[in-house]
Amino acid sequence: MGILNGKTAVVTGSTSGIGLACAQAFAKAGANVVMNGMGAPADIENERAAIERAFAVRAIYSPADMTKPNEVAELIALGEATLGSVDILVNNAGIQHVSPIEDFPAEKWDAIIAINLSAAFHAIRAAVPAMKKRGWGRIITTASAHSLVASPFKSAYVAAKHGIAGLTKTVALELARSKITCNCISPGYVWTPLVEKQIPNTMAARRMRRDEVISDVLLAAQPTKEFVTVEQVASLALFLCSDDAAQITGANLSMDGGWTAA
Repeated sequence: MGILNGKTAVVTGSTSGIGLACAQAFAKAGANVVMNGMGAPADIENERAAIERAFAVRAIYSPADMTKPNEVAELIALGEATLGSVDILVNNAGIQHVSPIEDFPAEKWDAIIAINLSAAFHAIRAAVPAMKKRGWGRIITTASAHSLVASPFKSAYVAAKHGIAGLTKTVALELARSKITCNCISPGYVWTPLVEKQIPNTMAARRMRRDEVISDVLLAAQPTKEFVTVEQVASLALFLCSDDAAQITGANLSMDGGWTAA
């Protein structure tokens, strides 16, 4: 039997990357999953169907827009109504924009804060009442090494991820007597299809070789000089859902190849 048999997990931003790996890991452990995110409809349906086929669980998809609080709440309601509960919430949806502060578009700031920070608040707010009634819950948010350190030209992203760290601690304290844990995972650079697509453009712009871009640009801050994998992040998220992790709450767990150790 899987450790999550009978549970339901809502994972935002789960049509690719870290979120998809989490949905797959939870399904493999026996959980039904509610997927959410962007992408071509046919690709999303293929991933959804593959999860059901491979792990004999139910997997449903919601196109909820994470910038809209009412749609975030409807996402949680969908899990409750269709799959019977929302026992695990993974706030993973996120976007990025890089620009000097004086040129940073206000609309990009608003969108990043809405998706990377406010959506987590709205999802937690919607999920907690039913978790309390059932006496069990796991809330996990994908933060970043940038929840602990800063980098130039990423004002909105860094602000949002620092906010996630604070939100995690506050929610954990509020729920400490409710058998509900709340933690965040802070990866460094994670190898995803999006990162892979960015490498040729960076090579051309900086006139660097592929190995130089990886080592001296993408992994400049990670002492191991190795990417974190989506499977590693998902494995940590799965552990946080286990009984062995019941006393881990309010934690910001680094998985960054030593980036924030200094």
